[in-house]
Amino acid sequence: MFKPNYSFEKRQKEMAKKKKKEEKKQRKLEKKNNPVAENENISPPED
Repeated sequence: MFKPNYSFEKRQKEMAKKKKKEEKKQRKLEKKNNPVAENENISPPED
């Protein structure tokens, strides 16, 4: 049997967290800089 490499798993997990955080930061910046474009895609419900 092999010994699990916990440090590798931890590093991968941390990298994934960091990437997700950066993507979230970018989405927030885009939303802040261009709020009108976000609302164009949403149309009011028609009766």
